[in-house]
Amino acid sequence: MTTVLLTGFEPFGGDAANPSGEAVHLVASAWEGPDTLVTAVLPVAFERASERLRALIAEHSPDIVIATGLAGGRAAVTPERIAVNLIDARIPDNAGAQPIDVPCVDGSPPAYFSSIPVKAIVAAMTDAGIPATLSHTAGTYVCNHVSFVALDEAARRPGLRAGFIHVPWATGQAPADEPELPLADIATALTIAVRTSLATPTDAATPAGTLH
Repeated sequence: MTTVLLTGFEPFGGDAANPSGEAVHLVASAWEGPDTLVTAVLPVAFERASERLRALIAEHSPDIVIATGLAGGRAAVTPERIAVNLIDARIPDNAGAQPIDVPCVDGSPPAYFSSIPVKAIVAAMTDAGIPATLSHTAGTYVCNHVSFVALDEAARRPGLRAGFIHVPWATGQAPADEPELPLADIATALTIAVRTSLATPTDAATPAGTLH
């Protein structure tokens, strides 16, 4: 039986909600298998998030890890192609830590590419009518850190694939005039990401690069 670990985040930066964590709960409540889905909401704290993620991977031995987080200001669901081995925190995390210009994992490579089928996931979300696009940067905050840690674990565990997906604000949650998507659509997008990852061992060979 294949096992997928799907994670979201708690609120951070003074926000009252985080749609990634809320959407993960929705996916879990509607999951019908047959593959095993393990879900968790991670703290928005560099050290605690990586420790929790590594512990979940050790406990459940998943075949696929998909971590998710909020990218306020983005209008689409954005699977991330690259995680960089860099923490440069613009604001403190929820534990008050604000590391600047330090690696996510000492001694690991400068970057990892996602090993889930990000292009196929974008195509499947788009086919379902959900705005989606491929992203080439997950930033340098806790989202990127968790993405890098997941991929670092995958590099050390044969057969494990991992990746990260950013989601927009859910409807009614966005500050000012930032873009929103219905929470149900975000949850559907994450379910599509899980199902596509299970069904697609090799990503689609289609163009998805950018000029700048």
